[in-house]
Amino acid sequence: MNYYSTNHSAPSASLQQAVIKGLAPDKGLYMPSAISQLPQQFFDEISQFRLTDIAKTVARAFFGEDIPQEKLDEIVVDTLNFEIPLVKVEDGIYVLELFHGPTFAFKDVGARFMARMLSYFVQEQKQDDVKVLVATSGDTGSAVANGFLGVKGIQVFVLYPSGKVSDIQEAQFTTLGQNIVALEINGTFDDCQALVKSAFMDEELNLQMNLTSANSINMARFLPQSFYYFYAYAQLAKQSIAHNVVISVPSGNLGNLTAGLFAKRMGLPVKRFIAANNRNDVFWEYLQSGKYSPRASVQTIANAMDVGAPSNFDRILDLYNHSHEAITKDISAYRYTDEQIKSAIKQVYETSAYLLDPHGACAYLALKESKKPNETGVFLATAHPAKFKETVENCIGKPIEIPAGLQAFMQGEKQAYPLSNDFNLFKKALINFG
Repeated sequence: MNYYSTNHSAPSASLQQAVIKGLAPDKGLYMPSAISQLPQQFFDEISQFRLTDIAKTVARAFFGEDIPQEKLDEIVVDTLNFEIPLVKVEDGIYVLELFHGPTFAFKDVGARFMARMLSYFVQEQKQDDVKVLVATSGDTGSAVANGFLGVKGIQVFVLYPSGKVSDIQEAQFTTLGQNIVALEINGTFDDCQALVKSAFMDEELNLQMNLTSANSINMARFLPQSFYYFYAYAQLAKQSIAHNVVISVPSGNLGNLTAGLFAKRMGLPVKRFIAANNRNDVFWEYLQSGKYSPRASVQTIANAMDVGAPSNFDRILDLYNHSHEAITKDISAYRYTDEQIKSAIKQVYETSAYLLDPHGACAYLALKESKKPNETGVFLATAHPAKFKETVENCIGKPIEIPAGLQAFMQGEKQAYPLSNDFNLFKKALINFG
């Protein structure tokens, strides 16, 4: 399959080219030339399938023309070696727990899938010394760093905003060493993302280095996240409650939401999606007014959603032919303050004994506000509450247990290199490390 740029002024690319380059030469994001419709029989029988069986089917629809089936299936199985439970929180409302992977965040799936796909393509091209650039507001950096840790021929640079990620999140990508380099940027996530995009557009840098991105701008990072939505539907179907399904998604860079929209285009019977925003409400504002006004992000307790210029907005526009009316038929949005998010964590814990992280709490609030009585609602819990230990403990008034896997990250020594958000200094640092 060929992939085109959302800016429509770059040559089409193969999957291999799209994955290795990440961003199109015209600064657009790659999109598949077609989105395969899955047969009705698949949905009729989906309740009988395991997670890996569902993911193999979906992955083949996306990538089957470009990777041998045996290799693609191997990548899927290697990526999804953990459970994704669907848990009832209250009547009509379920949470899909996406934080049971190695870094306790939903991005483990996309990051691990991309690491294995990129490694395959690099070996096919007999390349080495590929540089992966990733900007993070929290969980992306840890998932990508751990997904690529020790992968031969690939070096990862994680750019993160100084003082704006949790201690545990920071430890997950600053203590690894080996082929992982952490760059602590004096600025916001948007500054980090702008540095990454500028690097791809710098001709001199690209002549010296094989650069790619592991943010959700990369096809191989965001598309596997569609697996979640099919699996959530399968779990509902198993209980005979997969009717009028609405899904609420914590929304920052919009990659997870976009993956859900792709799933819907493939035939997944989701009635509508809800984008849950914190105070970084650029997408909420667009849905209300039709005007897109990106701006500097502000810091919140749901830091992975602290994005003021979401990259995947361009993919959503392209998917709906820039029709605001069509977009608003499939997506609604709600926004919440830190205080509202904290209150939700406390209230749900007291009434349901279920512990939310700030991002899941935001999605819960949006689902609670939007869901109609005849609908079955699912919201995504994207990170383990212990990754936000201090915030969550303050909400519920008692200590929470940190999983052993998370505690292990805290034992390492921080290795990070401070940088300003000046591109020339960033470029110099990349060359020096390279």
